[in-house]
Amino acid sequence: MSLDTATVYIVDDDASVREAMGWLLRTRRLLAEGFGSAEAFQAAVGASVPDHPACVLLDVRMPGMSGLALFDELLARGTAQLWPVIFLSGHADVPTAVDAVKRGAFDFCEKPFSDNALVDRVEQALALSRERIDALQERRALGQRIDELTERERDVMQAVVRGLPNKLIADELGISVRTVEVHRSRVFEKMAVKSAVELANLLQKRE
Repeated sequence: MSLDTATVYIVDDDASVREAMGWLLRTRRLLAEGFGSAEAFQAAVGASVPDHPACVLLDVRMPGMSGLALFDELLARGTAQLWPVIFLSGHADVPTAVDAVKRGAFDFCEKPFSDNALVDRVEQALALSRERIDALQERRALGQRIDELTERERDVMQAVVRGLPNKLIADELGISVRTVEVHRSRVFEKMAVKSAVELANLLQKRE
């Protein structure tokens, strides 16, 4: 799995920390972008749904909006599910960071942290981000294909997924068997499947 296009966002008010971590990540051929505040990060990434893999290295305590407050916003928007958050915490902040992990953060690293251990976790977070974004895009594409079906084609599709043969579908919908066959063929073509089982498995991914 290539992570070449993935980005690590470093949100920390300490410029020396951002620079050191950026250098560390670049030595592992990872793209990194630093922000001195939660507000600056928000302004840069906006509120749109993420479309590329990334993770966020987030300091717990910062002037202005805290790392925890930013995390709460990322959770509320669904961003934290697609861009895993790794908290950077001082010893006094460890209980707070542990609580954040219970609420959905990917992990926390206590300062000073092991460089290799941190980068290993970053790579795992990026892999998870790519997996979740790919799944989201697949569900979107599936939704678009379903939207392209006519109302009658959707009726036939649901009956096919329930395992009904063409004769019973025709009786249920009040149409001819030949019409069912035509709609069934169009459904398979539009949904890019070759069997009822394949169609059922595909629709499960939307759930």
